Amino acid sequence: QVQLVESGGGLVQAGGSLRLSCAASGSIFSINAMGWYRQAPGNQREFVASITRGGSAEYADSVKGRFSISRDNAKNTVYLQMNSLKPEDTAVYSCNADVVTTTRALLGVWGQGTLVTVSS
Repeated sequence: QVQLVESGGGLVQAGGSLRLSCAASGSIFSINAMGWYRQAPGNQREFVASITRGGSAEYADSVKGRFSISRDNAKNTVYLQMNSLKPEDTAVYSCNADVVTTTRALLGVWGQGTLVTVSS
């Protein structure tokens, strides 16, 4: 079994910053890509950012220049630094990881999500 646990969500005023963390644990051999997605009330889940094991990152246009994704491979953890937050960034943020297990199975794993609320 592999689990992802997010932390760092909360309430922040517009223009503020938050840092989300997502730690993977369990029967992990290695983790390939890791990413963040978000779902606002009444909307579909959307891509926010992703990062390869080697550190190459991609971002949604809506967050470029404001959000930064990073990872610590030794800790099986991915981070999302969110700056200049806007009310439209309000959503449940979930992390995703492409995991190779100790039995060499490939799993796409999701965390339970953490709520980010940006007040105007």
